[in-house]
Amino acid sequence: MSDTGTSATGTITTKVPARLDRLPWSRWHWTIVIGLGTVWILDGLEVTVVGNVAGRLAEDGSGLAITDAQVTGVAAALYVAGACAGALFFGWLTDRYGRKKLFLITLAVYLAATALTAVSTSAWWFFLFRFLTGFGIGGEYAAINSAIDELIPSRYRGRVDLIINGSFWLGAMAGALLSVLALNTDIFPKDIGWRLTFALGVVLGLVILLVRRNVPESPRWMFIHGKDREAEDLVTRVEREVEAETGKPLPEPETSITIAQRHSIGFGTIARTVFRSYPKRAVLGLSLFIGQAFLYNAITFGFASILITFFDVPTGVTGYYFTVIAFGNFLGPLVLGPLFDTVGRRPMIAGTYIGSGVLLFATAWLFDAGRLNAVTMTACWCVVLFFASAGASSAYLTVSEIFPMETRAMAIAFFYAVGTAAGGISGPLMFAELTSSGVVGDTVLAFCAGAALMTAAGLVALFLAVRAEGRSLESIATPLSAQATPRPAASPTTTAPGRSGTGRD
Repeated sequence: MSDTGTSATGTITTKVPARLDRLPWSRWHWTIVIGLGTVWILDGLEVTVVGNVAGRLAEDGSGLAITDAQVTGVAAALYVAGACAGALFFGWLTDRYGRKKLFLITLAVYLAATALTAVSTSAWWFFLFRFLTGFGIGGEYAAINSAIDELIPSRYRGRVDLIINGSFWLGAMAGALLSVLALNTDIFPKDIGWRLTFALGVVLGLVILLVRRNVPESPRWMFIHGKDREAEDLVTRVEREVEAETGKPLPEPETSITIAQRHSIGFGTIARTVFRSYPKRAVLGLSLFIGQAFLYNAITFGFASILITFFDVPTGVTGYYFTVIAFGNFLGPLVLGPLFDTVGRRPMIAGTYIGSGVLLFATAWLFDAGRLNAVTMTACWCVVLFFASAGASSAYLTVSEIFPMETRAMAIAFFYAVGTAAGGISGPLMFAELTSSGVVGDTVLAFCAGAALMTAAGLVALFLAVRAEGRSLESIATPLSAQATPRPAASPTTTAPGRSGTGRD
């Protein structure tokens, strides 16, 4: 079961991808899910806390001279801008220096920035460290998604990726409930409670950092970057653990791949690969990210303000309402996730995007007609986001698996950054402006904009989504380093990387 290879860059033939894909689910995979997937809980906690404490921060005695619109608009937009910048910066480093180094560094950045947010004494300080918190979280998206998809067997990849991305909403539930406790002035003073919510994020992050140290580097990244012997040793150790756990020998891997190893890849090569070799997939990725980014960043940051402005819900209890829609969001990927591996990517991506868009249009109509109150509005959002959450999670899965491995982290970073900059920065700013007016029609307009973008993205997916279910990453998009004609592993010749037509538009 051993692959031949060397520690220096050259041309090698390896079965590592096939060996990883034929593994049954095991304790080792749970270690990966827990160590890497928990970061989305932190992101959900961060975003939700800010949305729910916005009203309190704007009150006299909070310790900050800041308005509600600045928290839900400027601070939210800066957080998202930081995430976009962090995704691009750390995404490039992730493809160059490996998944593990970066998912440890990005978490450390998040921890430091969140701790400093908790001790903010002025608006500019709060804005600065919201940006830097987002910077760390953005880097997490690229490092974590690429590592997860490269370590999880192909037949489980869709559901695992969706559920892990959906765990964002477990953090959102925690953040919503935490805000209820922290904003209770019978327990904490106005200028202390909101700080404790950010401090909890630091505590959770430290726990995750300890767990994450045990998560390995991606063997797929290792064998391309001249570390094929380390990749071989890692996979062999995992195979032995799985065989001991199941009591059964593993079947022999059926396929191999010949790779011309390289240490790095330039931005020019990445851009040519994404836009020249895979133009339809590029359009798909941008559509999915813009739609979900606008909808989610706007709603997540602005939901509490809608409840307060239109339904006179007290600031201290908005967290209860948000907990309900967060639960619906988590149920979406949990219930629908397996269907992305069985029914297939194309019908499920298109269905969840279009379905959530249509339901959001219906919610906007009911709101405009005055037929909703705080409870029924929350119920409508819960149904809308049950489908939207699965669709939004599938955006990360899609861009992670439809481009060559050497570009994976950077592709995730690029589409996240561009899509989020287009939808995630404009969304909070637009929602803050429209909802603060107190005019129902303005908020309806914001709802319809989100619904239209989700529906449009679903129609794009209906025609362009890739049938990736159950397929190895290498068959969906041939690695740039793959040799068109397999060569003996011991061959000293290293030629310019060639590609077959597999997986190209």
